Amino acid sequence: MRFMMLVKADANYEAGHPPSPALMAAIGQLAQELGPTGALLEMGGLLPSAMGARINAAKGQLVVTDGPFAEAKELIGGYAIMQAATKAEALELGRRFLQVHIDVMGPGYEGQLEIRQLADVPPETR
Repeated sequence: MRFMMLVKADANYEAGHPPSPALMAAIGQLAQELGPTGALLEMGGLLPSAMGARINAAKGQLVVTDGPFAEAKELIGGYAIMQAATKAEALELGRRFLQVHIDVMGPGYEGQLEIRQLADVPPETR
């Protein structure tokens, strides 16, 4: 089963302060460990919402709104797509990923990682 892990952004990230080199190195190390196991399929970071936009559909109309967006705690800062046999295994992978943040940034770090199973799409509909 494939799971998407969504790392929520924080106010510093949205203010344009990228993750520290130490955090990026620690995440890279975890990726090096997980890659050969087949658990890590893909991962990446997203630029702050000021660089993005939203398209909303309502009443038959499309409306584009440029970033930044005020609700930083609801924004996604990065993602990973993982392969796991069970939800419990996916949760353990998520714990490892978020623990890297605590290890590097200290016990004062507050963050959130959302884990969602990806729907399987039959090959003939892709």
